[in-house]
Amino acid sequence: MRLKFLLLLAAVVVGLQVQAMDRWSALSQIESGDNDGAVGAAGEISRYQIKPEVWQRFAPAAANWEDQKQALAVAKIIMEQRSVDFQRTVGRVPTDFEFYVLWNAPARVGKPNPAISERAQRFCNLVENR
Repeated sequence: MRLKFLLLLAAVVVGLQVQAMDRWSALSQIESGDNDGAVGAAGEISRYQIKPEVWQRFAPAAANWEDQKQALAVAKIIMEQRSVDFQRTVGRVPTDFEFYVLWNAPARVGKPNPAISERAQRFCNLVENR
């Protein structure tokens, strides 16, 4: 009985470690379910659901938003700027919760609405064990 319990416990621990994601994988999962061709209700594009005007501002002219690597590169550029602005204002790096809110509603990072807060918490749950 004790051996069975230890094996079950080991399986749970391994399972928890496998479920943890990096921020970019978690963001892609929440925003589009990892769908490279996703187009949101407001016209957001890519697996990261980037607003078209934001994509145009940060992406090279020939960048393909349906290409996972190119979309990630653009998303990282966007978040670099948002994170630097956040650090300049707050004096520290954003937490996982703040990272998600900065991605989804940067102007509301101090007071996200309930729907964004709920998604930010799901995001945190995905990256928690990294």
